[in-house]
Amino acid sequence: MSTANEPSPWPTDKLTALRLGRRLVTEVAGSGPGRRAFVDIRLVGTTDDQAAGREGRTGAERERTFQLKHWDYDADRIDGFDYDIGAVLVKAASVVGERALTEALQAWGLRPEQFLQPWQTADPQ
Repeated sequence: MSTANEPSPWPTDKLTALRLGRRLVTEVAGSGPGRRAFVDIRLVGTTDDQAAGREGRTGAERERTFQLKHWDYDADRIDGFDYDIGAVLVKAASVVGERALTEALQAWGLRPEQFLQPWQTADPQ
């Protein structure tokens, strides 16, 4: 994700969480009054990831696939079981590699340090 001379833009705890397959979330502006929106990052297990694991490839040798999703919800439904009623997937992207993940976030106007563990947010998922 970074060269030897370039520090990673990711806080260590967040990068470690992603590498371990934990989802990270940040709240962003909703589409209007009564709406709340969140962007999440998930590690996607692909057949290439599985093959890399079997072959013992790690770190820079193993390019992980990440999925980003921006969801917009009815704020009144966030705390219930029916949070998905009226939810809108604003945009989604899949990227391969940590550098591409950082670039995608920048394109979306987001920074790595904005992301939190899901339980630290109001994200309904």
